Amino acid sequence: MDTGRIEKFVDRQWEDEIVPQLIEYIRIPNKSPMFDADWVANGYMEQAVDLMTTWARAQNIPGMQLDVVRLEGRTPLIFIEIPAANGGSDEDCVLLYGHLDKQPEMTGWDADLGPWTPVLRDGKLYGRGGADDGYAIYGSLTAIRSLHEQGLPHARCVVLIEACEESGSYDLPAYVDHLAARIGKPSLVVCLDSGCGNYDQLWCTTSLRGLAGGNLTVKVLDEGVHSGDASGVVPSSFRLLRQLLSRIEDEATGHIRVEGLHAEIPAERLDQARRAAEVLDTAIYDKFPLTGALRPMFPKDAQGAESTDLAELVLNRTWRPALSVTGVDGIPSLSSAGNVLRPHTAVKLSLRLPPTVDGKRAGALLEEILLADPPNGATVSLVLEKAATGWNAPTLSTWLSDAIEGASQAFFGKPAMYMGEGGSIPFMGMLGEKFPGAQFMITGVLGPHSNAHGPNEFLHIEMGKRVTSCVAHVLVEHHHAGARGETTGAAVVADSGTRHGAHGCC
Repeated sequence: MDTGRIEKFVDRQWEDEIVPQLIEYIRIPNKSPMFDADWVANGYMEQAVDLMTTWARAQNIPGMQLDVVRLEGRTPLIFIEIPAANGGSDEDCVLLYGHLDKQPEMTGWDADLGPWTPVLRDGKLYGRGGADDGYAIYGSLTAIRSLHEQGLPHARCVVLIEACEESGSYDLPAYVDHLAARIGKPSLVVCLDSGCGNYDQLWCTTSLRGLAGGNLTVKVLDEGVHSGDASGVVPSSFRLLRQLLSRIEDEATGHIRVEGLHAEIPAERLDQARRAAEVLDTAIYDKFPLTGALRPMFPKDAQGAESTDLAELVLNRTWRPALSVTGVDGIPSLSSAGNVLRPHTAVKLSLRLPPTVDGKRAGALLEEILLADPPNGATVSLVLEKAATGWNAPTLSTWLSDAIEGASQAFFGKPAMYMGEGGSIPFMGMLGEKFPGAQFMITGVLGPHSNAHGPNEFLHIEMGKRVTSCVAHVLVEHHHAGARGETTGAAVVADSGTRHGAHGCC
């Protein structure tokens, strides 16, 4: 491989084609079905599919076959098959994954930015979805094209671009089962929907947290009453809800009190967390827009002394459970709040789970703990929306470890890094079950301040280019490993849809 030629080809493709494509993609408000119930009628998903498939079909990749697969009542899926080339094997397979649906707008965008307004500035492309995960189809096909441009070998490749990931990938199991014969037995899965600790080296994701959550409601009255009349007699629904949350979480430290929601952290992951902390230093928390004098959530010992070990923060966001309240109902805005004792308080709970904790069991634990013995006899309900198990990567094969390190050195000039991610990619857990013999390269461009799902989201263009080049490098090394007999296709496990409950989005 001539890495210089790879870099030049990828750079040219990004500048001439990919960035202009992503600018048009950002303009499309193709929100995931969970956030756009009328997505079919609105047609934005179809616009995104048309944009991507028109570009993909124009790529000069011999033998490529592209289909938009549509199962009744489900979001569409872009399915691309590319035969092996230049001596590669059609008996082996690499599966490359991404998604094209987006999170909703959110508030807080800078005045000159917006979710559907693409802005190029200082090497970044601002707008919703460019980094999460619009670039995936473009990066995948460009990596493959860069190999053809040099006559380099690669195995048969399959590209899957789904349209339901931000809603939990609930359509994906049906598609993977439907397409099982065409997918075959991938020995390598490449996912371009993850994060990076910095923009200076290649980062690979070793684990993903699971997610359990839903809507918790505490009702004390059938209608609001004068607070001066009822307070002191009728308990506040807010106070009772606060009591219930304390059953799950220590309000002083954020520690999750339920033992069944914790998991033992593997020694390898502890070591990776320590190395990541050494490289990132205070960037572990500096990347967040902390306000004022806010301090990160360092754990405390029995005497209340706060740790200063940065590796503990890495583990907090990757291997420890954490509870967030992401929505509230029943509470009026400050401008319209009167002297009324409100009839109910409801919150949306988002409980991040260690990668190896079963999501369904976690959801059952939430129900068991929150619904038992309601305080003051209040009416308490919990409607579970999400119960997704996380993912812990299988041990990395020597060939893939060497390939990832070689790619990072070739295109970043620095060693590759490994770290878990705090979010969820439902596809990974499903693929881990379905292809138990596969190796995984989970990477991405969502680095410091890129703010996926939030305001001012951006794609770091140079990072996108380098990740694309790294994928090309790994595809060639995958071929060489296969020729040495070091890769084997993973067996397909049927009926994946029957073993998965509701998934959590990233």
